[in-house]
Amino acid sequence: MWLLLTVASLISVLGSTHGFLQKLAPESPEATMNVSQMITYWGYPCEEYEVVTEDGYILGIYRIPYGKKNSENRGRRPVAFLQHGLLASATNWIANLPNNSLAFILADAGYDVWLGNSRGNTWARRNLYYSPDSVEFWAFSFDEMAKYDLPATIDFIVQLTGQEKIHYVGHSQGTTIGEYQLPAFIFQVIFGDKLFFPHNFFEQFLGTEVCSRETLDLLCSNALFIMCGFDIKNLNMSRFDVYLAHNPAGTSVQDALHWAQAAKSGKFQAFNWGSPFQNMLHYNQRTPPYYNVTAMTVPTAVWNGGNDLLADPQDVHMLLPKISNLIYHKEILPYNHLDFIWAMNAPQEVYNEIVSMMNEGEKQF
Repeated sequence: MWLLLTVASLISVLGSTHGFLQKLAPESPEATMNVSQMITYWGYPCEEYEVVTEDGYILGIYRIPYGKKNSENRGRRPVAFLQHGLLASATNWIANLPNNSLAFILADAGYDVWLGNSRGNTWARRNLYYSPDSVEFWAFSFDEMAKYDLPATIDFIVQLTGQEKIHYVGHSQGTTIGEYQLPAFIFQVIFGDKLFFPHNFFEQFLGTEVCSRETLDLLCSNALFIMCGFDIKNLNMSRFDVYLAHNPAGTSVQDALHWAQAAKSGKFQAFNWGSPFQNMLHYNQRTPPYYNVTAMTVPTAVWNGGNDLLADPQDVHMLLPKISNLIYHKEILPYNHLDFIWAMNAPQEVYNEIVSMMNEGEKQF
């Protein structure tokens, strides 16, 4: 994929200097903004906090306390916590226009919206004890995200808001850490040796200068679809500069390796440290322990894509019987992995259902 995008970059440089590749649309301002700026750009309030985990990681989290449609009522409201997926960040929930971004939709529907970040991404790359330049900083996978990041973030939100019940929305890896570590009071909605796929200037350049040009936009979208599944008619190319400017947001090589282990073994279990001796040190057993998905008792709704190459339907259908309190499942046949956060028809296919389901959940709470 990166070779393809590098070639596109070279073509873009030549095309722009020789005048035969024009930009399809003006550059989106959010392509060069941080999370808080992206939120306030659309007129929504934003609060920024730092959560410190038990093992010292400092996570940036963001709050949209109310929407534009209900700003006159600023009292206590139900909490929705949105957790991004693999190689992503909080920006995924606000990358589209307000009527097409789940975070803004939930805020306008009356929810107190919180956006999380997992250790190692663009907005969570600090630690009290280790430098990001050290190997020790990157010694984590989604095991640690579930064990430390999620509980610390949820505890922080509960203490600050006084709300003991939270609606959890996870995408991609965000669903995995939720299945592993969510406490029972949460209503869940699922759909080298260091840094892996960091966010850097090259991605921002790709988004704002390369993939926004005629002809190259198709090349860029196809590079994305190779990894995630094809559904070109649902991708808003006028927002591609925003998507690529903020993604991938980075994770650890160990996290990527953990996913590779799961894909190879077909088993949902903790990270394999490579030898019975190392596994004994970490788990007190020779092999990594399995995750007990059946122990999850919270009401769970699942949306999956029939065209998703990363969470393919076969894997999803193997998981569904293990979810002990599955209240809803919907498979959207054309959807790929990213359609759940970026598709132009995501509000109609997914978000409106999420809001309705949360509203019903509030009545039961």
